[in-house]
Amino acid sequence: MRITGTHFAYFQVCHRKLWLFSHGITMEHSSDLVLEGKLIHETTYPQRPQRFEELEIDGIKIDFYDTANKRIHEIKKSASLEAAHEWQLKYYLYVLKQRGIEGASGLLEYPRSRQTKEIWLSSLDEEAIQDMLRQIDALIHSDECPPKERMKICKSCAYHDFCWANETSPTP
Repeated sequence: MRITGTHFAYFQVCHRKLWLFSHGITMEHSSDLVLEGKLIHETTYPQRPQRFEELEIDGIKIDFYDTANKRIHEIKKSASLEAAHEWQLKYYLYVLKQRGIEGASGLLEYPRSRQTKEIWLSSLDEEAIQDMLRQIDALIHSDECPPKERMKICKSCAYHDFCWANETSPTP
């Protein structure tokens, strides 16, 4: 199985979510929050598809790549999962570098809060990514689904009802 940007982001957020997703259990289609994020992505910068290219390489899909400046533009709904967004973007930069595109950078964009953050890939990041890829591969090929873990993010997760349907106490 090729590891996608979604796999990489889910690894940062919740190992159970990653395992479920990688085993074909998808809940994003029923989430209003996921739909809201897609709408922000599609409507915030309507000129992007004409100005930048879409790249699909080794299981990742980069929606907006500025070839002239070697820059990935990644649009996200909010910065609440900023660390996961950063690692996902670093993973994209890693894949580009593996394919011979040196010196690329990324720009995380949060249009609702009008924030941007420039992202670069360091040699330490590359080592961390290689380690994470091994962990992701082991996790998605495990026969056992990771146990539920109460986290603040659970409330807004598309998998909330799947994980917590039989619980009587509220999630965090």
